[in-house]
Amino acid sequence: MAEFVFEPPALKPDTLRIVPLGGLGEVGRNMTVFELNGKLLVVDCGVLFPEEHHPGVDLILPDISVLKDRLDDVLAIVLTHGHEDHIGAVPYLLKQRADIPLIGSQLTLALIEAKLKEHRITPFTLTVAANQKEQVGPFELEFVAVNHSIPDALAVAIRTVAGLVLATGDFKMDQLPLDGRLTDLRAFARLGEEGVDLFMTDSTNADVPGFTPLEKDIGPVLEQVISRAKRRVIVASFSSHVHRVQQVLDAAHLNGRKVALLGRSMVRNMGIAEKLGFLQVPEGVLIDFKNLDKYAPEDVVLMSTGSQGEPMAVLSRIANREHQIELGEGDTVILASSLIPGNENAVFRVIDRLTKLGASVVHKGNAKVHVSGHAAAGELLYCYNIVKPKNVMPIHGEYRHLAANGLLAIQTGVASENVVFGENGTVVDLHDGEIEVVGQYDIDFIYVDGSSVGEITEADLKDRRILASEGFISVIVVVDAGTGRVISGPEIHAKGVAEGDHVFDEVKPKILAALAEASGNGVRDQYELQQIIRRSIGRWVGTKLRRRAMIVPVVVEA
Repeated sequence: MAEFVFEPPALKPDTLRIVPLGGLGEVGRNMTVFELNGKLLVVDCGVLFPEEHHPGVDLILPDISVLKDRLDDVLAIVLTHGHEDHIGAVPYLLKQRADIPLIGSQLTLALIEAKLKEHRITPFTLTVAANQKEQVGPFELEFVAVNHSIPDALAVAIRTVAGLVLATGDFKMDQLPLDGRLTDLRAFARLGEEGVDLFMTDSTNADVPGFTPLEKDIGPVLEQVISRAKRRVIVASFSSHVHRVQQVLDAAHLNGRKVALLGRSMVRNMGIAEKLGFLQVPEGVLIDFKNLDKYAPEDVVLMSTGSQGEPMAVLSRIANREHQIELGEGDTVILASSLIPGNENAVFRVIDRLTKLGASVVHKGNAKVHVSGHAAAGELLYCYNIVKPKNVMPIHGEYRHLAANGLLAIQTGVASENVVFGENGTVVDLHDGEIEVVGQYDIDFIYVDGSSVGEITEADLKDRRILASEGFISVIVVVDAGTGRVISGPEIHAKGVAEGDHVFDEVKPKILAALAEASGNGVRDQYELQQIIRRSIGRWVGTKLRRRAMIVPVVVEA
């Protein structure tokens, strides 16, 4: 459970306390808790996807142990949009208290309801729209339309007796959006005139100069790539990227191709988007993957998951020849997404394998097949100049993104002492428009590993990394219970360390000598004997084999 690095004072009446539990210093698991007069409001509850140094981990959750003793005080969870890094951890929080109301837009709630159904949870929901206001305990919420890479995204203004907070969620300022839904800068300006005491802004692209390119510019490029493709086309994207799927459907239709959706989450999410009217499917274009063999390869486009190199996603399985789709010469793969930091190596491995199979791989590095869903520096400057906030807290991004965002705020006139560079667990109090950092939680990573949640520790992951990179050695010794004399062994077996167990013949006399010395000194404790074996073989393996293998000594008394 999270503990304080330094503990904040008791929260004073009419003071708003803000604690980000994820999303600061990382791209993912976005979650912020607001507290006022004993009541809590949660904004977003997302997951972080594991990197290579998290072997065996499926998902990483925010450290919701902070809320463990306060669940009854949580009034609602506000969800800004339907991406996994903002909604993916909701099932794990609702398993602790299932009746916490969820507040969000139509599409956002539809996506989370489908996810919760798999967890056998039926949530209490409140659907809201842009310009709508809702009173939730001491929090008055106003929702503002923002443009993002998924439809129906919302920023949220939180009015309290302590001040007005505007949290953008993920957003950008596409001036010609595919769905015609602009970021509502008039609402931002109106809130700015009212007086925004704390502006919490998306930082993911803060270090990118200028403006994020238009989504509409991607369509013609996809159409051109598909028109030139000789055989099958596979487009990989996030399973919730409705706009990109729409463009693929349109490009395929113009080229006389059918489209099949691959991946359970892709099929589920696009079905929801079509049902709610956010996805317009041209007549006769969409086909069931089960009927794919009825069409020639040059007549189809496959829309799949796996753009981040996820091991179990469709594209990775195709690249590893573990899927019924077999790629070859003349096939084209389009990676229609940006690289999430930390995923670069996994993605490049997939690209290499696809290329080795004979496919032509098109990605953001060699064609304009994706644009970001986040505001670049020029757009953020516009927002700061419109809102004119008194205080700023950059959120949603790695540290370089947060720093770049804070610098933009300072450049537009926000006093440097009014820009809070927090991290996960930073405790910030807002009162009468004044902001102060008052405490810091030691926030943990909560790992989901199969059916296990929160049981895997950093020590477990370290052991897994050692097993993966350095190997495993077991040493079995049988000793006389009375004298401590070695009766049998040492018997040494290794995996992933050397070409054969015979290489350990050299170290066996050293182990026997160390045990004999210990026996002569009266050592009989099994644990102490095990440590002597570990040190003896560990030094030898480090010196002779240059390895730091996991060593498991076993001492059996007879």
